[in-house]
Amino acid sequence: MDIKTGFLNEDLYEEIYMRQPEGLIQEGREEMVCKLRKSIYGLKQASRQWYLKFDEMLRSHGFTESLVDVCF
Repeated sequence: MDIKTGFLNEDLYEEIYMRQPEGLIQEGREEMVCKLRKSIYGLKQASRQWYLKFDEMLRSHGFTESLVDVCF
C-alpha cells in the first residue's frame, strides 16, 4: 500500500482554492486563484480525503467496523 502518494492523489469533494504559486503568477492576473481538483501535500483536508477513500475501499470488500472497539 502506497500511503505517501495516497495523500497526493485523492479527489476533493469540496471546493478549495489557493493562491497562485510563486514563479507561476501570470502578469496581469496576479489576483487570480487556483481551484484544486486533487489533494496536495500540506492540505488540511488531505488526510480526511485519504481516510474516506480507504474506508470506502475496505467496505466494498466486505469489511465492517468493530462494535467492540471503534478505533479498530
